[in-house]
Amino acid sequence: MTERPGPGIAQRDREDSADVRLIELRKQFGEVAAVDGVSLEIRAGEFFSLLGPSGCGKTTTLRMIGGFDLPTSGRIELRGVDITTAPPEKRPVNMVFQSYALFPHLSVFENVAFGLRRRKTPKPEVDQRVGETLELVRLGGYGMRRPDQLSGGQQQRVALARALVCRPTVLLLDEPLGALDLKLRRQLQVELKRVQLEVGITFIYVTHDQEEALALSDRIAVMDRGRVEQLGTPEELYDTPETLFVAGFIGTSNLLPGTVEAVDADTTTVRLETGEVCEARAAASRPGDAVDVAIRPEAILLAPGDAAGETPGNGADVHGVVLQSAYLGVSVNHQVRTASGLTLSVVIPRGHERFGIGDGVRVRWNAADAMVLPRPTTEDKVEEIA
Repeated sequence: MTERPGPGIAQRDREDSADVRLIELRKQFGEVAAVDGVSLEIRAGEFFSLLGPSGCGKTTTLRMIGGFDLPTSGRIELRGVDITTAPPEKRPVNMVFQSYALFPHLSVFENVAFGLRRRKTPKPEVDQRVGETLELVRLGGYGMRRPDQLSGGQQQRVALARALVCRPTVLLLDEPLGALDLKLRRQLQVELKRVQLEVGITFIYVTHDQEEALALSDRIAVMDRGRVEQLGTPEELYDTPETLFVAGFIGTSNLLPGTVEAVDADTTTVRLETGEVCEARAAASRPGDAVDVAIRPEAILLAPGDAAGETPGNGADVHGVVLQSAYLGVSVNHQVRTASGLTLSVVIPRGHERFGIGDGVRVRWNAADAMVLPRPTTEDKVEEIA
């Protein structure tokens, strides 16, 4: 195995060439297709996340890259070399698990050194590389402790160091922060991104946490029912979701069913099922199409019910009543019921005008902030229920 430069060495260039290619990858468990024809290119040096709900196929995909599961069909390439059937020990990849999987009877140093000793690495090199890697994960001076003397976050850092010390080409991470509390998880997200930037290797990260994926990733593949729903940067997935599933899974969206009335170069006019007519940014739709208009809560503006003024960007302007108001520190979350019966989630930054329960309001949004998404077909709905 060709080893990469270790921690502290200059990062490799982030060229557009792929470290990992998945080509029509499929994994069948009996009648169930856990992974159903996934094709992806993961670029050299990027932080790439597989994101989706439980059972969507993300962990199975990761395990096939690591060699722990063999695909039913398809191909896995690492830097152009077919590794589809290679055993895990013959692949230049390492994996970090949610459960840490540390040896309780070994010191931190020996846990990290374990892989190097199995390769019969000379002792001076073991000492140097383990020391460098513990410093990288900010555990210098912890080498003689045992895992039960460490916090959960420290144990996860040991697991990360053990995976990095052997200098893999690709590091696989299976929900490594999932067992930690929220505050510690956010702290370690920052540390994990720092480590990835310092070592410069490709990270493939599995998570069901949308916020975590958005914060860490260069690109994200959103998965559902064994398939990739959409691939893109965090900004692309949040600002321009291509399906209802992505719009609902990445962040929060108000979804308003309706029918397309007109389409021009800049806007799509939709008549909602509740009767209102609103405009959204242009989409690949035709008059008569059944669609959903998706509006992010922070894109909706509230004004007093008797306020005058033009509708911003000709999106929508309807009247409603505040049903709930929750103060969240940096923002206030309102639930608003419109006169026609729509219930909308609206997030207003702190410092803006506050509204109380029962207040009459005008609900407005800019057409450029509203997205038109195709309604799932009956066949899609049946498959999703199944």
